Amino acid sequence: MQILTCPAQLQRLEGVLRRSLPLALPVYGAVLNINRGNPGELEVVVDAWPHFGAVLARPSGEMPVDDCYRNMNAAFYRDVGAYRALLETPGCLRWDTAFHIFGLQEGVATVSRAIAATKGVELEASEYYTYFHPDPSTMPEPRLAPGVRVGTLSPAHLDLLNQTWTYGGNGRSRRYLGELLGRYPHLCLQDGEGDPLSWTLTDHFGTGTHGYTLPGQRRHGHMRAVLTLAARRAHARGFPAFGHTATGNRPMQRLHEELGHQRLPGLCHFILHNPGLGRAGP
Repeated sequence: MQILTCPAQLQRLEGVLRRSLPLALPVYGAVLNINRGNPGELEVVVDAWPHFGAVLARPSGEMPVDDCYRNMNAAFYRDVGAYRALLETPGCLRWDTAFHIFGLQEGVATVSRAIAATKGVELEASEYYTYFHPDPSTMPEPRLAPGVRVGTLSPAHLDLLNQTWTYGGNGRSRRYLGELLGRYPHLCLQDGEGDPLSWTLTDHFGTGTHGYTLPGQRRHGHMRAVLTLAARRAHARGFPAFGHTATGNRPMQRLHEELGHQRLPGLCHFILHNPGLGRAGP
């Protein structure tokens, strides 16, 4: 196992991952962030260099034992055996903590299940569709409803974000959303009083996340405008425009398709390790 810290190595890895898109999307987004100031304090580990078989993007430093929001990892492999060996390498992951691994390859789930079975670790798996836009400049021009403007969110909106996020509602999720808000781009539509109507955030891996429109503001085209503007801004920064959608959320799937996003083959796998520990505490 090797942690890549040399800028030249990280630049080279960025190029290799770019050629491995779209399957490498989450790790590629993490490496882009690392190479552009590393606002999320991430690092990447590989099984070998330069001819690696697997790469994991993970938080750097010591992580809290029970905080599965902050302890988020993204995986990509060219050889599933190398990926399993990397996860089993001492020091790669702490299997006695709560953590997520996610990725766009089936082996991400199967390897976690196999290792967990040998360690007696409980897992909770979720699956999503991933939508990727190859060229946001071709997206239809967004139309804002009268009286609506593009604005920003602030820490004063954290309670609203936490309450409306499917995975929120606790202190750790609130802290995690605060990290995203302070470190990564986001986009918000506001009314004339400056109150949020619709928004989307960006996570450590360059993924569009927590897209939401307040119930009373739906069917006005707000999310269509938010997705379009966010994708264009990501593209202008040199980042891919992509996000994950629940397999049962047909309205959001339809909206992505109308805007020209491509649904990737297969599923994105989110694997929560030690879910009971992850739910403990405030």
